[in-house]
Amino acid sequence: MSRLPVDADAIRALAEILRETGLTEIEIAEKDSRIRVVRAPAQTVQAYAPAPLAAAAAPAAAAHDPADFSKHPGAVTSPMVGVVYLSPEPNAPAFASEGHAVTAGQTLLLIEAMKTFNQIKAPRAGTLRKLLVTSGSPVEFGEVLAVIE
Repeated sequence: MSRLPVDADAIRALAEILRETGLTEIEIAEKDSRIRVVRAPAQTVQAYAPAPLAAAAAPAAAAHDPADFSKHPGAVTSPMVGVVYLSPEPNAPAFASEGHAVTAGQTLLLIEAMKTFNQIKAPRAGTLRKLLVTSGSPVEFGEVLAVIE
């Protein structure tokens, strides 16, 4: 059985992304090689808390449920796993703000993946109705980031 060379630096970089983002699994594939890094999810402790009244909680949950936006024609989804940044620098203004007009191709936010900052651009012109992520938060592939109407 022949042994394939292991890219320890790639494994360390993927493990760092898992740590930074809180993800439990990540995989990259290039040509004939594939690296998959998996870590056990953190143990969670469930505590009992009285549930709020269903009638009062339903409208609030529906208004903030990202699943509601997944079928929206103006949904902007994440093309990758990474960490979101809403501005080019920590003290700089955001690329775009809710309620403001955006143009097709305008940068809405950045996603950092493997120490590379990737611009996420508006696929069409319109009004940025909702930003569903916060700066510094981890995102998954296909997650709805924003809604443009």
